[in-house]
Amino acid sequence: MATDPRSVHAGRLGRWLWAGLLLLLGCVWASTAGAQASPTPAPSAAPAGAAPLEQVAPDSPRASMTQFFMLARANQWAAAARYLDVPPGKSGALLAEQLKAVLDRRLWIELEELSPLATGDTRDGLAPNVEELGKVQVRSGSFPVRLVRRAAQPDAIWVFTQTTLKHVPEAYASLDDRWLREHLPDALMQAGPKELLWWQWVALVPLWIAAWYAGHFLSWLSLRFVRHVNRRKGEPLEDALLVRSGPPGTLGFALLLVMFALPWLGLVPPAESFLLGLLKAGLLLAFFWLALRTIDVVVDRLLDHGSAKGSATVRSLVPLTSRIVKLLFWAIGLIAVLSALGYPVASLLAGLGIGGIALALAAQKTVENLFGSISISADSPFRVGDYVRFDGVEGDVEALGLRSTRIRTPDRTLITIPNGKLADLRIENFAARDRFRLRTVVGLTYDTSPDALRKILKELDDVLVAQPQLAPGHRMVRLANLGASALEIEVIAWFIASSAWDYYAIRERVLLAFMEVVEEAGASLAFPTQTLHLVHDEPAPAPGGKEPG
Repeated sequence: MATDPRSVHAGRLGRWLWAGLLLLLGCVWASTAGAQASPTPAPSAAPAGAAPLEQVAPDSPRASMTQFFMLARANQWAAAARYLDVPPGKSGALLAEQLKAVLDRRLWIELEELSPLATGDTRDGLAPNVEELGKVQVRSGSFPVRLVRRAAQPDAIWVFTQTTLKHVPEAYASLDDRWLREHLPDALMQAGPKELLWWQWVALVPLWIAAWYAGHFLSWLSLRFVRHVNRRKGEPLEDALLVRSGPPGTLGFALLLVMFALPWLGLVPPAESFLLGLLKAGLLLAFFWLALRTIDVVVDRLLDHGSAKGSATVRSLVPLTSRIVKLLFWAIGLIAVLSALGYPVASLLAGLGIGGIALALAAQKTVENLFGSISISADSPFRVGDYVRFDGVEGDVEALGLRSTRIRTPDRTLITIPNGKLADLRIENFAARDRFRLRTVVGLTYDTSPDALRKILKELDDVLVAQPQLAPGHRMVRLANLGASALEIEVIAWFIASSAWDYYAIRERVLLAFMEVVEEAGASLAFPTQTLHLVHDEPAPAPGGKEPG
């Protein structure tokens, strides 16, 4: 039953879509696993012998805001209202919820930047016991977000001032995600990993699916446009490169579309920074993916070129060079992606530099094999498919890798030889022969007359001359030796054949013709014989001169 091309294309597209989605989720997991595995210890829990951590007073602005945001993340608005100087007649829980939304969208507060002292920052030029966190922009202007120290039982805390709270309803009403905050379930409005609300995590899935299909369409459209422009200019374009750039182009366009759609998600600064880093890492991945596919296309084009087909060195060196270049691209791409995700690449490279000596000592054989493969490819003593012999091993070269070469023996076993060792061996390449030598001895019996022998010598030479594959040059048919059991005629000739199997057929034909020549001349082929002469000795006389009875 025939397969519908559209269904095959849809299946491939679905696989790429799910692969991209799994990549996104994998990067998210990798970025959050470390942070979730080891929660930040309390400031007072410094290990013995370590440098003392910054002491945070329990009645400092940092401590109060830490408690406020912790309660707000748990949707405990009534408890969070304790850190608000609620005006008379106002709902503290409602104001706490609205204030948290305004601060998330308009003024992100880094708790580590707040004063850890009970007196607050006394150098900010404000009145004593007053802290300013920043300003929030609204339509009517801007208002400061300030804290004031309030004595409470059993200890003092810092609370948002009534002046700040007075502007909160106006600022909340201007938020573009106010409708979502008022209508979505509380569970979806809670913050998840990387400060993304759970509804934002859920929204990323359909957003990615839509962006992938749109990216696939844009990739297809751009390829059609490039082909159209190229035909109009009359310049041939590499169709293979265009086709292979499709999946990386789809990924790149999809990531760009998601990047453009981020403002509509209403992300807080840490979440936006995290997703932007993730998208930049994906764009770098798409770029290096495209570069690796470009290398494959260039290698295929080089190997298909007329000059490369006739050069064993080029056909061996180009694939090996492409593997090395691709390995370097993988290393550079991995470093670039890790840097985009926020990992300390400088520390990683420094660690690699420190461990480079140990790695070099441990990888001496690997480096030796790598340079051995380069030496073999440059010198080109054989190619894949050649029949070779070295160090008691012979067979067809099945693969030439970066570390080793695989030989398929006549018994169909597979032998793997490290390239470092192979480069030092004496290699005999049978495939490089331009002709095959026939060397044999025709033994005739000693009852062959000299005239018959001369006739046989001439007719054996005529058999060689009659072969169309006989190589021009020297050939020899001569009486070589009067052997122990035969008159030995040595025959040496060279034949041109495309393979050893063709030569075997030629050799068989020539030997059969030799037998016919000997038979027609009335002679016989000799074989090793021995003649035993038995001598009968007279018996010795008996003692006393008597004949034995």
